[in-house]
Amino acid sequence: MVQTFVHTKATFKKIGGFCFYKTTTAILICVLFPLSIFASYPANHDSTFKNKIYAYQNIVPVFEDTIPVKTLTSKQVNRRIKIIAATNIIGYGGAMAGLYAAWYKNYPQSNFHVFNDINEWKGIDKIGHAYSVYAESLASTELWRWTGMNRKKRIWIGGLSGPVYHTVIEVLDGFSSEWGWSWADIAANFSGSGLLIAQELVWDEQRIQFKMSFHRKSYNDPTLNTRSNKIFGKSTAERFLKDYNGQTYWLSTNVRSFFPQSKWPAWLNIAIGTGAEGMFGAFDNIGKDEYGNIIFNRTDIKRYRQWYLAPDIDLTKIKTNKKGIKLALRLLNVIKIPAPALEFSNGSFKFKAIAF
Repeated sequence: MVQTFVHTKATFKKIGGFCFYKTTTAILICVLFPLSIFASYPANHDSTFKNKIYAYQNIVPVFEDTIPVKTLTSKQVNRRIKIIAATNIIGYGGAMAGLYAAWYKNYPQSNFHVFNDINEWKGIDKIGHAYSVYAESLASTELWRWTGMNRKKRIWIGGLSGPVYHTVIEVLDGFSSEWGWSWADIAANFSGSGLLIAQELVWDEQRIQFKMSFHRKSYNDPTLNTRSNKIFGKSTAERFLKDYNGQTYWLSTNVRSFFPQSKWPAWLNIAIGTGAEGMFGAFDNIGKDEYGNIIFNRTDIKRYRQWYLAPDIDLTKIKTNKKGIKLALRLLNVIKIPAPALEFSNGSFKFKAIAF
């Protein structure tokens, strides 16, 4: 099993997809832990809470920063901070230990070094870095919101957690002879975090939301399907992680937030998306075996970027009194819902009935 994992890692990194795969560990930590805490806390909270005039349901707002901190004693706030801090340390520490054992341990180490991968995959992998950090930081921010800590501290701690998680991975890459520290990855990581932090500080909400959509690609040419199966995997889960041809990233703007007096529906967003197609290798459409012999050559296929304009749904605007549902909608709002779109690519426009 370990050999299978290690081989997969080599394939991921060589084609550029591993960077996206590694982020899923941190995303799961950030998403699953807050859900479990919000779900289980009412049954386990301190008995002193029972006699307070504020109920648990009233101190966990998800979207506005209106936590009645003054109703929480400093002891209670500190207790919650310790719970969240321990959750992060134990969860992320365990994940990193497992990641090192599965991915790095069996590969030769080297002196710390840098490599330049900025031109891989038409830049889509770098957008993927920014998106992953944004999603992780968003989930972490919701964790820290629950503690009742100072607003700005909560924003900075939660917002910077994503790039911190990824920086540890970049350091491990930097000491691995197979890969290296990527300044482009670091820049992308902090751009995703910056998008979240800036909006929280200025607006106390995410008016411009970072989202992702995916569709599985298939081709009429059997050689392209064979190549895709080889470098991206056969299962949909593998394709989701590794096939940048099927990934689209979106900046979805909530119009009503900018024009609160308008009659524009609060749930209706306008999204601008980007993706790329024609990619069967990180830099070009040439594949080689372990001896350097060319085994795949499709330089005749054009690699190109795509741009989209589409409507979107802001899940956070769905009205519900259930705090757990609100939190789930908040976290799921990083996924773009399929909708009609106007695509611009190869110098021309075309309409798509459904764009993923």
